[in-house]
Amino acid sequence: MRIPSVSSRRAASRRQLRADHDVLADLGYKTVLDRRMSAFGNMAISFTVISILSGCMTLYGFGLSTGGPAVIMWGWLGVGLMVLLLGMSLAEVTSAYPTSGGLYYMAHRLGGPRWAWYTGWLNLLGLVGAIAGIDYGAATFVGAFANLQWNFSPTPQKTMLIFVAILLLHALLNVAGVNLVSLLNRISVWWHIGGVALIVGCLMIAPAQHQSAAFVFGHFNNGTGWGNGIYVGALGLLLAQYTFCGYDASSHLSEETKNAQISAPKGIVRSIWVSLIAGFVLLFGLTSAIQDYAGTQNTSTGVPPAQIFLDVLGVGGAKALLLVVIAAQLFCGNAETAAASRMVFAFSRDGAVPFAAKWRSTSPRTKTPVAAVWLSVGLALVLAAPSLYSPTAYAAVTAINVLGITPAYAIPVYLRLRAGDRFRTGPWNLGRWYKPVGWMAVVWVVFVTVLFCLPQVSPVTVDSFNYAPVALVVVVLLAWILWITKGRRTYKIPDVGNAAAHAELSDEVV
Repeated sequence: MRIPSVSSRRAASRRQLRADHDVLADLGYKTVLDRRMSAFGNMAISFTVISILSGCMTLYGFGLSTGGPAVIMWGWLGVGLMVLLLGMSLAEVTSAYPTSGGLYYMAHRLGGPRWAWYTGWLNLLGLVGAIAGIDYGAATFVGAFANLQWNFSPTPQKTMLIFVAILLLHALLNVAGVNLVSLLNRISVWWHIGGVALIVGCLMIAPAQHQSAAFVFGHFNNGTGWGNGIYVGALGLLLAQYTFCGYDASSHLSEETKNAQISAPKGIVRSIWVSLIAGFVLLFGLTSAIQDYAGTQNTSTGVPPAQIFLDVLGVGGAKALLLVVIAAQLFCGNAETAAASRMVFAFSRDGAVPFAAKWRSTSPRTKTPVAAVWLSVGLALVLAAPSLYSPTAYAAVTAINVLGITPAYAIPVYLRLRAGDRFRTGPWNLGRWYKPVGWMAVVWVVFVTVLFCLPQVSPVTVDSFNYAPVALVVVVLLAWILWITKGRRTYKIPDVGNAAAHAELSDEVV
């Protein structure tokens, strides 16, 4: 077998880079971001954002109260399969429109500017909510580790300070450039897989006794105050649905990915099914190792998985596994910051965000949207601020992520279904299966959007109120006000099919 020479590989790389530039020029944009991310790196960022060691762990206590093991395990499988259908449908549209704008750009091409406007604002809400949820969750785990190590008391005020420090860390890592972000994401994939193997291995080997299969897959627990078991079980789906968010990161990083029309859609789909399998193994290991259900729920560490580690492995082993989880959560928050900042950059590039000129600027040295990075983490801080006074605010933050980003996923899919054969597919597509897959995905999104607007705890008080739908209404209202006052004049994506404009963009490629 003939091995390609270095010069031939470089020539092939240049041809691929030129082809990617041409695709982007056909969509109306010139290349300003650094296109160095590989197909694996693109998959890695979505896998990292999904982060089973973040979502599964931070909402595990929520799951123990909203249905318990039965809902945790079966809900994971059911939600994961529905999300896979949604991801496949979204991947097909991504292959046709591989831009940093992602969802809103797809909605514009398929439905027009108003569809794009609201899709973009929902997507932005979901992405910022994801940063808040991921990094605040990481802060609670850091607090749990400090509790074991130094008898630290993780009060809301101290947890908020840890959260701010994590936001600052992720902002600094992102402004350093996409090369560092891509490297950290590649490391993250193996860290997550290795971490799951280590945690599950310890939890399967160390305990003197395990919970039965009947308990793991059949025990139902209701700690919400609601009397309807079906309603409680449905609420418990938030654990899985929140975890299976963020795979649009592959789309948002497509302008920095080689062979984006293939790599980005594959990145979306692969990140979902790998997370589905690995997450199921992780949740099985955690649930089967529970030694004291009530003690796990009411742990002084504030983090139920930490109590499971403590009961099974003792203080030393618990601290070691917590460090594995914390590192994974930090990888996750860093990747989500990258995805959100690219969304801010692209939405500003098309004139949709106030003070757009500031947020669409890039660093001359790293070609990174620095201002957009700082805006993203700043908005995440605002969303998580109610956690200072509300014990249930974190669940609301995670619901904000779901309520913002999940409908935004479904809008391009619905518009693609409406377009039918008029839609020009990219090289990665579903063929004739796009209709059944797409419609099942859209129906699922409608269901979960309504579900996570509902109260999570009874009785409903100021402290237990689910403010996620309020955040959703505020963002939609803000989007409407901005549209009628400014957006319909300032928001515009480039025309396509203009030969002169295409030639001008192509000439700028070096």
